[in-house]
Amino acid sequence: MADQQINNPLHGITLEKIVTDLQAHYGWEQLGSLIRIDCFNKNQSVKSSLNFLRKMPWARKKVEDLFLDTFYKK
Repeated sequence: MADQQINNPLHGITLEKIVTDLQAHYGWEQLGSLIRIDCFNKNQSVKSSLNFLRKMPWARKKVEDLFLDTFYKK
């Protein structure tokens, strides 16, 4: 199992850390314009974002991709 995670840059990073870091870096307004989902535009909180992202894999993928593009550019 650990061998499967060697090349995964998100291994060990919680969804809460991802959302918190993105919000600190971009702010809710810019984050909401980059990824158009209501939890970033209307009900702006880490808690509501986590609830939504845990239920919607497509949205979580977009957030994870933005996190990687923002903090792990080569």
